[in-house]
Amino acid sequence: MTTTTTPPAAATAKKRSFGERWNNLSRVQQWGILIPLVVLIYFLPVLNPPILTTQPGYDFPIAMFEVARYALVAIGLNVVVGQAGLLDLGYVGFFAIGAYVMALFTSPDSSLSHLPFLVVLPIAMAVTMVFGVILGTPTLRLRGDYLAIVTLGFGEIVRLLADNVGPLRGNSGFKEVGHPPGTNADGSPLFNNSNGIPWYWLCVTLIIAVLFLVGNLERSRVGRAWVAIRDDEDAAEIMGVPTFKFKIWAFISGAAIGGLSGALYAGQLGFVNNQKFDVVTSMLFLAAVILGGSGNKVGVLLGACVVAYVPLRFQAIAEYKYLIFGLALIILMIFRPQGLLGARQRLLAYGRQAYQRLLGRGEQISSDGALQTEPTPGSKP
Repeated sequence: MTTTTTPPAAATAKKRSFGERWNNLSRVQQWGILIPLVVLIYFLPVLNPPILTTQPGYDFPIAMFEVARYALVAIGLNVVVGQAGLLDLGYVGFFAIGAYVMALFTSPDSSLSHLPFLVVLPIAMAVTMVFGVILGTPTLRLRGDYLAIVTLGFGEIVRLLADNVGPLRGNSGFKEVGHPPGTNADGSPLFNNSNGIPWYWLCVTLIIAVLFLVGNLERSRVGRAWVAIRDDEDAAEIMGVPTFKFKIWAFISGAAIGGLSGALYAGQLGFVNNQKFDVVTSMLFLAAVILGGSGNKVGVLLGACVVAYVPLRFQAIAEYKYLIFGLALIILMIFRPQGLLGARQRLLAYGRQAYQRLLGRGEQISSDGALQTEPTPGSKP
């Protein structure tokens, strides 16, 4: 009686996770999957699938823009929290600064000179980067809970300044905030407050660009330094990593993305005041990162979709969203602390090529991280 045995390599291939199988695909195969997926994502507001559509009281394209805006915020916060391991509870401060810069330079209620929307976008990013340096320079020598408290205070300071500084107009706010150029066939503005489709397309395009930039940063010397700081800052410093400099870089990068998302929010809403930049909003941003998987770009996008979309899809539970997300985070921390799609430890530079070369030599990595060598056919054990 003959017994058929599965070769060890085949058995290992069956056990590989989706992420491992994805990393083993060539660039052409990956793009062949990603391009149709991106096209589908672009056309979601136009298709308005019955399963995903919102309740009749809320416009679906506007809801999709809200999801995209949260996704952009989550990518920026993931750079600070997920990549560099810096607990930032006041990220809403950078978001607010970007929104106010857009309002100050485009609203007729402002006394500053008015500039086009597309010109103000990089200005908003630059200003928030400056504030990232201002906040990070004195505070990034702190760690853990102390850093979290200081960043929480920063977010509250920004909100209180917006409430008490005269030119920022407090609760009155700024009306008719600028929007990108473009007109419809009837001469009406293409980008307006009631049409979320162009805003969604613009935001998704910016998300793709930011993902490319952040991905390149992760695979660079900067990204490897962030991972070393996140895992063990003392060990990284002993090994010669200038930890303070790279933590500043993380704050600057995250602040720029936060300012960009705040500027988009101000343009789409067309009105900015001090009511949307409280601590609760900052906690929702952080919940998106923790829920999806801190350190994983795809994970934080998933977390942002859940946090932003679920209350809009199920309006009956919208008033209980903080309770629901709080309970979800508690359950997640007990059973899956790494998040829905946790970050995996892997080679950041040339990881795919090295892994394929190992497999080509008949070597594989066991589940506990040890390198195992399979005997090649005809070789002695």
